Amino acid sequence: MRVLLRRGFFYLITAWAAISLNFLLPRIMPGDPADALIEKFHGKLTPAAVQALRVLFGQGHASLWQQYVDYWHNVFTGDFGISYAYYPTPVSDVLGQSIGWTLVLISVCTVLGFVIGTGLGMIVGWKRGSWLDSLIPITTLLSSIPYFWFAICVVLLFAIVLHWFPLSGGYAVTETIGFNWGFISSAVYYAALPALTIVVASIGGWLIGMRNMMITTLSEDYVKLAEAKGLPKRRVMFTYAARNAMLPSFSSFAMSLGFVVGGSIVTEVVFNYPGIGTVLFKAAQAQDYPLMQGIFLVITVTVLVANMLADLAYVFLDPRTREG
Repeated sequence: MRVLLRRGFFYLITAWAAISLNFLLPRIMPGDPADALIEKFHGKLTPAAVQALRVLFGQGHASLWQQYVDYWHNVFTGDFGISYAYYPTPVSDVLGQSIGWTLVLISVCTVLGFVIGTGLGMIVGWKRGSWLDSLIPITTLLSSIPYFWFAICVVLLFAIVLHWFPLSGGYAVTETIGFNWGFISSAVYYAALPALTIVVASIGGWLIGMRNMMITTLSEDYVKLAEAKGLPKRRVMFTYAARNAMLPSFSSFAMSLGFVVGGSIVTEVVFNYPGIGTVLFKAAQAQDYPLMQGIFLVITVTVLVANMLADLAYVFLDPRTREG
């Protein structure tokens, strides 16, 4: 219990620091993002109208401390202001419309990449020196290719040349969003190509990491003792070797799940997928600080929660973490 309380306090401090930085960074950056919207009116606005727009966007004459207090109030109430890029839509509405696409696509792909890569790494590490080691150069090559270039090649081959999959988008424009078979099948069809690129590009890292940890774990005394006792090879591989070798990969997997909300910006931009990554890209182009702050806040909280859950799982999976 003491370990959990200590780590919980650490995560609270980390959350406070991250959220405070999320508040400060846009305010110390040069320039005024509201000017981009005001310039669209080409000087036709009166000074009173300009001031009204700045107040609407949360850029009044309040002190920095007052803005900081108001920001924490907005964090707990879910009021992140008005989006510049999607004006006059509130930031919370923009996040609500896009976060579901990213959660479904990236989370499923992250889990698939982890399961496939870790499973292959466990087998390759157990049978090191066999022909299975030939998988390592292939997966390393796929994971080392620049991601945007790999995604463009996939689009060129499967969407433009073979016409197997659509070029971009999240679903057919003829479908209505809802829990019906037409929309769900269309969304799966449109997500197949970006999902393929994410899974293929991520397998190599999980495979190499798990293989190396398996080789290290197989040299431990408790594994050699289990083999000397004559235990079945499958039990030694799963219960003694893989269970302990998977712990570092499990921590990385928890961090990957934390970044699921941030999406894969390159993937979503290349495929014009309607997720958080595309929204963040458009927000950066439009200097939409309220929207970027909302996205970064969601990513920060998600990463912290994912790491906290990983630590909790570590406490139960590895008794050594509960010592002293």
